[in-house]
Amino acid sequence: MRDVVIVDSVRTGLAKSFRGTFNLTRPDDMVAHCIDALLARNAQLDPAEVEDVIVGAASQTGEQGGNIARLAVILSQLPVTVAGSTISRACSSGLNSIAFAANQIASGCSEVMIAGGVESISAGTRQSPGKSELHPTIREKAPDIFMAMGDTAEVVATRYNLSREYQDQFSLESQMRTAAAQQAGLFDDE
Repeated sequence: MRDVVIVDSVRTGLAKSFRGTFNLTRPDDMVAHCIDALLARNAQLDPAEVEDVIVGAASQTGEQGGNIARLAVILSQLPVTVAGSTISRACSSGLNSIAFAANQIASGCSEVMIAGGVESISAGTRQSPGKSELHPTIREKAPDIFMAMGDTAEVVATRYNLSREYQDQFSLESQMRTAAAQQAGLFDDE
């Protein structure tokens, strides 16, 4: 196991729900602001070196829903290729995200990660019927970000004229290759 070091930390100010300066600030914007502040304060870090952003959020509803970590990556100065995942562990969500990132680094699976938490009671409960939860910038930059895997498969099949029979044959071939590789011991170290 490798040693893990927290290099820097940033945060936004705190405010009471439904009052104060940040009352109408979207939580995905707050996380993106923190990411950008980290990058600005650590200019020697190439943003492309960040492998994952993990954010904990106890209440993943309203503007705080929809994998807020990934949304914050897109809104920030990080490359769109950086992954983002959101942890839901009630009050320990932010702390758990830091622990998960530390475990990834300690185990050698990752080198550089950003982790933290976000909670906006105001933003999580201010949705009204018919109002979209998706950030306007996300809608512009990545309108298909929440396309389900099944929908994606249908789009790919149509675009590349892939019949159901071809897909089934491809799946069977993939499974047979996997079985042969397992039998040959090629995955023993995995």
